[in-house]
Amino acid sequence: MSVEVERKFLCSDDTLKTLEEVGVCLGQRQFHDQYFDTPEFELTLRDMWLRKRKGCWELKCPTATVNGTEDPKAEQSLAAALCTHYKEITSLPEIHHRVKEAVKDACEDRETEAAPSHGDESCISKMNLVCFAEYTTVRRSFTLGEEGVQIDLDQADFGYHVGEIEVLIPEGGDVRSAQEKIRNAAQKLGLPGNERVEGKMNVYLKRYHPEHYAKLLSAHVL
Repeated sequence: MSVEVERKFLCSDDTLKTLEEVGVCLGQRQFHDQYFDTPEFELTLRDMWLRKRKGCWELKCPTATVNGTEDPKAEQSLAAALCTHYKEITSLPEIHHRVKEAVKDACEDRETEAAPSHGDESCISKMNLVCFAEYTTVRRSFTLGEEGVQIDLDQADFGYHVGEIEVLIPEGGDVRSAQEKIRNAAQKLGLPGNERVEGKMNVYLKRYHPEHYAKLLSAHVL
C-alpha cells in the first residue's frame, strides 16, 4: 500500500514553458474515471474516494497527520498545508473491507458475506453504491529529474485544467521528505508559495452536484 503526497497548481503559459525547459516529458495518456458512493454520501463524508479507472477499482483514504505535530519552520508548515496525502488501495479484498466498515448496511447480507477474491468484483456491485461523478482526463506527465517526483498536467473533459506535483511513498514512509521534494519542485517551476488550488473533483461537484459539494464543505472534507 502506498501513500500519495500531492500538491495541485494552476499551470500558466510561463509555468508550462519552464516545465518543458527543465523537465522531461514521460508521455500522454487518457483515462475515464467513475466515482461511487451511497445516496447518503457515507464514503465521501469520511473523505473516502472509491473509483473505477480502466476497469480497476481504487480507494483513496486519508492518512493521519504526520507525527501529530507541525513543522517548526513556517515555510515548511505552509508547504505541508498545501499538500494532501492519501493511501491508495487497489486490493479488492481490502477495498471491500474498508467500504463495508464505513458504510452501514451496505451489503445485502453482512453476516454471511465472504470477502471477495482479488478478481471478484461482485461484492462491491452488491453494495448500495451509485456513480456520482464521471469524467475523462487527458494527462501529460513530466519529471524534473529528482527521484520520485512526477508532475502531471490534467485536462478534464468538463473544461478544467490543473497540475499536480506528486510523490509516492510506502505507508509509514517519510511524508515530510516528500513534502520537501514537492516544495523544491514548486520553486523550480516558479509557483506561488501560498496558492491553494482546487482539484478536479472539487470543481466537478461544485458545478454539477452543489448539494453534495455543500455537505462536504460543511463536514470540512473539502
